[in-house]
Amino acid sequence: MSDFVSNGWSLFVAAATVLGLLLCLVLLIVASRRKVMAADNSTGHVWDEDIRELNNPLPRWWMVLFVLTVVFAGIYLALYPGLGNYGGTLKWSSVEQHQAEQAEAREAMHAIYAKFDGQAVESLARDPQAMGIGERLFANNCATCHGSDAKGSKGFPNLTDNDWLYGGSFETIIETITQGRQGTMPPMAAAVGGSEDVRNVAHYVLSLSGSPHNSVAAALGKSKFSACAACHGMDGKGNQALGAPNLTDKIWLHGWGEAAVIAMINNGKHSVMPEHGSRLNPEQIRVLAAYVWGLSHGPSPIAQAAAPTTAVLSAPGPAGPRRQ
Repeated sequence: MSDFVSNGWSLFVAAATVLGLLLCLVLLIVASRRKVMAADNSTGHVWDEDIRELNNPLPRWWMVLFVLTVVFAGIYLALYPGLGNYGGTLKWSSVEQHQAEQAEAREAMHAIYAKFDGQAVESLARDPQAMGIGERLFANNCATCHGSDAKGSKGFPNLTDNDWLYGGSFETIIETITQGRQGTMPPMAAAVGGSEDVRNVAHYVLSLSGSPHNSVAAALGKSKFSACAACHGMDGKGNQALGAPNLTDKIWLHGWGEAAVIAMINNGKHSVMPEHGSRLNPEQIRVLAAYVWGLSHGPSPIAQAAAPTTAVLSAPGPAGPRRQ
């Protein structure tokens, strides 16, 4: 049934296209043979008492261009797709052209990336050409979420420090870029207890990092924190195998303070980093991972060149909690 419908639409489109071209020629012929309706060569239409519509013939150059346009359309439709499912005598396809261009681009890129094969990450992170490519890959694929400076924002991790949800090794970064990540913290209010218990646990979580908190509430919330220990550990230091963040530092991803922690316990959070394995080839991912690795493992040549700017951006100031 679907093939019948598809072929039916194909015939309809082809017939409508050919009929449209033929009607253009018919219209031209009819217009050129139109007879004068009045002795003064007018059509008989008059506006504002003295403005008449004349029946002058079309300019010859205009008629020639009109005919040539129709002829060109006919030749084009014979050579290229345009008449339904008919592929044209040249058998050209936009899909095949795109695939050919992609293959040509991959071949050109292979020559560039070949020199980086087998290099250790430390070597790649010091290679100006590799880091230049990595920087552009980061700007095109990662900066939308992590920022052009890779310092992240609320809900998007800072990639320039050494605090990693899933681990910061070169291999783990490659895995993260290739496969993406899905981090879920379920709502924990029911497991913790009532609203007062939730508040006490929130203050205990704040106390783990030495953040301002109510010490009495924190002491009461310590025993209730056991509901969270399955992921974050009894010491609150997190678990990179699960992507559970370390709660003992002052890095907060989704907001800081009593209200933010309470909201996290009550509502939970689901975060997604999309996979890039379908967009980037393994060679590109390897160079991009080396660039990301270099952001937190010592300055690359590009980072050294930007040292004055980086120093200003990293100047000491009020603690900016980012991760939870």
